[in-house]
Amino acid sequence: MNLPQGVASRPWLIAVMGISGTGKTTIGTALALQLGAVYADGDAFHSAAHVAKMASGVPLTDADRIPWLADIGRWLHEQTSVGAVVSCSALRRVYRDTLRSQAPALIFLHLTGDPALIEQRVRERHGHFMPPSLVASQLDTLEPLADDERGMALDARAAPDELVRAFIAQLSRFA
Repeated sequence: MNLPQGVASRPWLIAVMGISGTGKTTIGTALALQLGAVYADGDAFHSAAHVAKMASGVPLTDADRIPWLADIGRWLHEQTSVGAVVSCSALRRVYRDTLRSQAPALIFLHLTGDPALIEQRVRERHGHFMPPSLVASQLDTLEPLADDERGMALDARAAPDELVRAFIAQLSRFA
């Protein structure tokens, strides 16, 4: 893919956000590849205790999430000069504010989707700690991007390459 003028020359900081099952990892890795940025999956920043808690069907609390988000924010800050994409649920405004406190230039790509489709994706996913039973709690927690937040929402039903193209086509407006 040829990147639009002004997009290729910047070290972007991007968080692909949304509830579990929207395709954050798939889109995040593809986006990082297209932009020549480093990539990290936010799940890799969770402690073993938090993974075990979620795997047992217990949602994380804000107290659980804040140190995790601070670690992701620090990692993003360390990538400022090279550009980075991270997949991270970032469900609430306060969580996104925590990330932005370390990485003020951060842009969000919020992957949205029909709850039934998302739950089906989570049920059919193998080898991931997040059980389908937590989809409802994530939807209850979710606060969509506000008008004053840098980012955009795209429907996760679209093909991954379409989502990446659509986001990159709009990226320069966040410069």
